[in-house]
Amino acid sequence: MTVHFIGAGPGAPDLITVRGLNLIRACPVVLYAGSLVPAEVVAEAPAGARVVDTAPLALDAIVAEMEAAHAAGLDIARVHSGDPCLYGAIGEQMRRLDALGIPYDITPGVPAFAAAAAALKSELTLPEVAQTVILTRTAVRASAMPPGEDLATLGKSGATLAIHLSVTNLAHVVAELAPLYGEDCPVVVAHRVGWPDQAFVRGTLGDIRAQVKAAGITRTALILVGRVLGATGFADSHLYDATHSHLLRPAGGG
Repeated sequence: MTVHFIGAGPGAPDLITVRGLNLIRACPVVLYAGSLVPAEVVAEAPAGARVVDTAPLALDAIVAEMEAAHAAGLDIARVHSGDPCLYGAIGEQMRRLDALGIPYDITPGVPAFAAAAAALKSELTLPEVAQTVILTRTAVRASAMPPGEDLATLGKSGATLAIHLSVTNLAHVVAELAPLYGEDCPVVVAHRVGWPDQAFVRGTLGDIRAQVKAAGITRTALILVGRVLGATGFADSHLYDATHSHLLRPAGGG
């Protein structure tokens, strides 16, 4: 028996990977985060499967479900939203499984920041504008941020920032980043990316708070900050430059 940690993607049922969907269809036990995983994904579980919404459960109860399935020799699809390696809280689950000798594997999923960029038709790494993307969050009710990972420090890089779990802390985000990026720096708040009611609020560090408040967005949102979000006069990449040669396109190859 194996516990399969599966990333279901950000919200659209058809953004799950083929591997992830096939595992759900094959597993007699499905544990899923009900508030964030589409019902259509869980509906792919086989007839008669034990399907449990883990949103109201604490870690001990979730692990107890895994232990019971292990004792019965039943594979588990443990379904998380987005990609489980980002704020998926799978680290502590895997640690418990290691201690219990229960095997597991991980199937990646489409992360929210990638789905947001796709919906916005944006590239987050533009030549001579930003070549780095930083995925981070701020401390609200969750655990404290480690030393050196505060926005004032990360923002000195000028990188494109994808700030998770922080829309209720938007005032702090603006206060930390405006001195570094400028109040005219573009910002997008992506709400429920991939869901039928997804919404995007575009603004700047100077006006985004008022716009988000007017939109009534208080949860399930990603904050994107960076000059790439409004750049138009950026240089072309060398990748497809006719004068740039490499192994697959030797000099003179056109």
